[in-house]
Amino acid sequence: GFMTRYERKIFDDLKSPHLKYWVPFVWFGNLASKARKEGRIRDSVDLQAMMNEMNKYRSWCSLLFGYDWVGIPLVYTQVVTLAVYTFFFACLIGRQFLDTDQGYQGHDLDIYIPIFTLLQFFFYAGWLKV
Repeated sequence: GFMTRYERKIFDDLKSPHLKYWVPFVWFGNLASKARKEGRIRDSVDLQAMMNEMNKYRSWCSLLFGYDWVGIPLVYTQVVTLAVYTFFFACLIGRQFLDTDQGYQGHDLDIYIPIFTLLQFFFYAGWLKV
């Protein structure tokens, strides 16, 4: 709903190897200049304020595009993967129940599979893959 069908066709027909986030900004600049010439914008200071705000917003879009352009270095994913698996194996060993034959007070139940540790690992590994 932000573009007419004609504008959408022009936007889609524009060939660019990169994102075309800048096209509406060019259109806005041209329309604002035309509105100033036609007297719809009465003061050049108002036009300048509008263009400054538009340029600020365009620079934010450019910054966001730059973040998308540069990928996360592989070493970060390797470190996070190693941390998740190390944490899981440490929890797998550390969260085992005590031997009931030893007679420890308050440790009568012995579960052989640490269910909550496995669930925690599945959540962490799922988030890691995302």
